[in-house]
Amino acid sequence: MRRGRFISIEGPDGAGKSTQARRLIARLERRGVSVVATREPGGTEAGEAIRRILQHEEFREPLCAEAELLLFSASRAQLVRRVISPALEAGIWVVADRFADSTTVYQGIARGLDLEAVAAVHRFAVDRVWPDLTLILDIAPEEGRRRRAQRERETGGGPDRMERERTEFHEQVRAGYLELARREPARCRVISAAAPEDEVEAAVWFEVERVLFA
Repeated sequence: MRRGRFISIEGPDGAGKSTQARRLIARLERRGVSVVATREPGGTEAGEAIRRILQHEEFREPLCAEAELLLFSASRAQLVRRVISPALEAGIWVVADRFADSTTVYQGIARGLDLEAVAAVHRFAVDRVWPDLTLILDIAPEEGRRRRAQRERETGGGPDRMERERTEFHEQVRAGYLELARREPARCRVISAAAPEDEVEAAVWFEVERVLFA
């Protein structure tokens, strides 16, 4: 049986990753592809418990960058072994709303952790499971903030712990993703998320067809 393909969708907060993941899955299914959707942190019972710790401050003690790194990686390790690897081995495709690149950018670059140490944690957490294609939705921090505010008005929710970070942090995140794309052009594709959703969807599908269906 042919191994499934693994696509991750990355980008700063407010870029529309979840929306484009859903749209991509719908297109793949219309193409006759069996797909599993994942999100990070989360995707398993243990991962969702970790997500609540990471996204919502349920205690007064702030998390240090090293603890963030290890918590995200713990959630990811569980997700890889319980969901992603079994799906790929069964010939099912995986579309991930964030994967290890998020930790490289948010905790490694924006938080200032040693990138070699971050890479070592990745190797331990995910072994050799890595995306075949990573789509980086690029958006300016101010536009991402505007979209998040609109979403919060519509849903009645509020920003999570990461979304509340200062503007400089989100600027570093954006720069980190663009640097990642420069370093790994064979795997990473940058797509402007400033365009209307339909145009972003078309650009995403163009890259998926070109890379994975050629």
